Amino acid sequence: MAEVIDRFLRYVSVDTQSSETSDTFPSTLKQHALARILADELREIGASDVRYDEQYGYVYAKIPATDGREGRTLGFLSHMDTSPEVSGAGVRARLVRYEGGDIVLNEEGPIVMSTGDFPELARYVGKTLIVTDGTTLLGADDKAGVAEIMTMANCLLRHPELPHGPIAIAFTPDEEVGAGVDHIDLAALGADYAYTVDGGRLGELEYECFNAAAATITVTGRSVHPGSAKGKMINAARVATELDAMIPAEERPETTEGYEGFFHMLRVEGETERATISYIIRDHDRAKFEEKKERLKDYTEAINARYGAEVATIEIKDQYYNMREVIEDGNRFLVDDAITAMESLGITPIVQPIRGGTDGSRLSYMGVPCPNICTGGENFHSRFEYACAESMELIVKLLVRLATGER
Repeated sequence: MAEVIDRFLRYVSVDTQSSETSDTFPSTLKQHALARILADELREIGASDVRYDEQYGYVYAKIPATDGREGRTLGFLSHMDTSPEVSGAGVRARLVRYEGGDIVLNEEGPIVMSTGDFPELARYVGKTLIVTDGTTLLGADDKAGVAEIMTMANCLLRHPELPHGPIAIAFTPDEEVGAGVDHIDLAALGADYAYTVDGGRLGELEYECFNAAAATITVTGRSVHPGSAKGKMINAARVATELDAMIPAEERPETTEGYEGFFHMLRVEGETERATISYIIRDHDRAKFEEKKERLKDYTEAINARYGAEVATIEIKDQYYNMREVIEDGNRFLVDDAITAMESLGITPIVQPIRGGTDGSRLSYMGVPCPNICTGGENFHSRFEYACAESMELIVKLLVRLATGER
């Protein structure tokens, strides 16, 4: 079995699901387990300056430059946590030689990944897919990226004849909850510029992302016996649904694509006296992003005008911004280098905006320009997530070429 696949299968067996409701960092202590494993493995393969941040869970390492190649340091980053949306515990991964048609993930469910729901499967006929049993996500987002970076690092260290400049590596926690670089030590990272390895299908290359915010709306109701509730009761759960209904259907994730932004209701919880709704707000255009935030505030005020002041309160927190401005301000060479390296390997570049974000989104505004490249996975945050083994092997070669400057 290829080294990158062996690493990947080991890493996905470690549950690192992050949490949006935690008030700790990292949001789940179990993320430390993979961090410790990666730090140990980096030491074993001979990486330098390996550091495991026991408080925050980051892992840092360096690969020194070969003779005569000193200069600016190129970084590679991936995140260790998996999405809170689907369980990452007890992942049962298996390799499937895909010959077309539906894939039965779990006969007992039954849980089937059908070509009707996932027509992109047609691209993978004749390839080896790594899937789950349908009860969990796989964790290719972003343990595929972790495995690819680790394999690249091992390749460079085992082959000192490959010339390269100084290389920095970092693995981060809590990216899935928008906090991946909240406590990153930029000095320990030591990169002048970098790539996150956190994209999807082979060839994806992204230097534009959403502007992003998280919003929580709290509705305070009034409970009265339903037999005498007329004119008195304020049912917080029902009011919450009224507020959500104000968002146009065409501005939800399931109806948008490309550069179209959205409001996504992540969670709603409630009863008569209290309800909360959690949203994420996304738009590539900064002006439209700001307008969306103001509009959600207006919806909240409309509820208060209907039911009384302070029935609904809103808290909005910006998470990250579109990195395009930083990349196009003197750092476009990172995109051009990736395109050239892909083409030299026979990979067709797919340059497109990220309908999401990466640690690189925020790192770019912290002084480390950081586009995003593919991992070879599909259907992230889903029990139908899978990764293509052949794509992952090619991506390792891509990372080596980026590190060495070979085109």
